Amino acid sequence: MIRVLFLGDIVGRAARQAVIESVPDLRAELQCDFVIANCENAAGGFGVTPPICDGLLAAGIDVLTTGNHAFDKSEISPYMASQPRLLRPENMNAAFPGSGHVIVQNDKGQRLGVMNIMANLFMAENGNAFVCADKMLAEMPLGKAVDALVLDFHGEATSEKCAMGFHLDGRASMVVGTHTHIPTSDTRILPNGTAYQTDAGMCGDYNSVIGMQKEAATGRFNGKPSGKLAVATGTPSLCGVFVEICPDTGLARSVRQIRKGGVLASG
Repeated sequence: MIRVLFLGDIVGRAARQAVIESVPDLRAELQCDFVIANCENAAGGFGVTPPICDGLLAAGIDVLTTGNHAFDKSEISPYMASQPRLLRPENMNAAFPGSGHVIVQNDKGQRLGVMNIMANLFMAENGNAFVCADKMLAEMPLGKAVDALVLDFHGEATSEKCAMGFHLDGRASMVVGTHTHIPTSDTRILPNGTAYQTDAGMCGDYNSVIGMQKEAATGRFNGKPSGKLAVATGTPSLCGVFVEICPDTGLARSVRQIRKGGVLASG
């Protein structure tokens, strides 16, 4: 069995510290072969920096994914170009440094392919996500180039995320959405064997508006502005998805949500 833990968008300092402290125990508890996490909001809610990436990788995360905030911090660009385990969406403009896919191998010799793609609906203009997915699948097909294959699909629209799940059903081990910071309850294995969840949720304080302090965020909607957006600093919940993959087929045998700590902790 190949066991993969995916952690959703890490939002702010408290969440990234909780992730760093928790990953070793989660790896042991779940007998993880690989851990993936989305880090695009790890630096004050907007972007990520090289020292933060180094800390997350040192804690035992194998691959870091991002999204539309990937380059909010200018110092990440040269790091992105030199660190293959930090991904940016593949369908971003080719002028951006880095890559949207990587293959990592563990001590058992298991090969995990990770893809990072940005959705198109209600997002900044990027290349067609579905064309991009097919191109990457041709470069690292499941069962040939890799033993397991996971897509972080970063986007707003649940419909587009669902469509991507079915588009890759049977060709990827898991398709999981990020970006909306709210975990969805549709965790399942699709008909042809691909594990799926529309959004993994965030690693952050859920006594907030998607990780931001309630007052300032609510003021953007109710016409009563109350300052700049800032990361909520309460106890974070770590949210993600855990999948067990058959090494013979590369398809999912089981999948479930992970929720640890804070107000979203599961029993």
